[in-house]
Amino acid sequence: MDALHRLDDQLFFAINALAAHTGWLHAPIGLYANYGVVLFAVLLALALLHARTASSRTLAAAGWAGLGTLIAVGLNQPLGQLVHEARPYTTYPHVFLLAHRSSDFSFPSDHAVMAGAVATGLLIAWRRLGVLAVPAALLMAFARVYIAAHYPWDVLAGLLVGAAVVALGWLLLRTPLTAVTDALRRTRPLSGLFAPADDAASPHPDPGAGVEAA
Repeated sequence: MDALHRLDDQLFFAINALAAHTGWLHAPIGLYANYGVVLFAVLLALALLHARTASSRTLAAAGWAGLGTLIAVGLNQPLGQLVHEARPYTTYPHVFLLAHRSSDFSFPSDHAVMAGAVATGLLIAWRRLGVLAVPAALLMAFARVYIAAHYPWDVLAGLLVGAAVVALGWLLLRTPLTAVTDALRRTRPLSGLFAPADDAASPHPDPGAGVEAA
């Protein structure tokens, strides 16, 4: 464990030294580290729109991508309290700091949990978009270390926690989630907005079809 801790510190200080000597990256990476959550919200919305007229299973997966992310971030709070790890700038007051100081704990990273959860959910719901979300999640993890808000193992654990919650949750809940989604989209308020493509494109059957004219 001590060896892993030393390796984590070495990686953190290497990235921190990089940050100190790449002033031209401070603004874009700082913005992404703090507000990149908006990008992931947009990706989730795109997946939901894409699944709007798809099968109930696909629509359920798109909905679960968002719901599972919220659950993952919620579960991360007690985990952080349990581990009780101080932020890098608290343990090492003289590090090069771009992050806003926070009183919450460092392990695992909430931002990385969110990013890992969204990327995994999108891989399930819409693989093409998920493939784009994976590098965005990795960049978020790097950015949180770059601004000295987290150690590398904080963001790695966050990515894994988010991915595990969403993936395992889908394996356990996909059948009931698909059934509930199918039932909801048949209700009057949602039937037009979330109708399957085949249903939306097909005209209602003519009650008189097949009856020969007199």
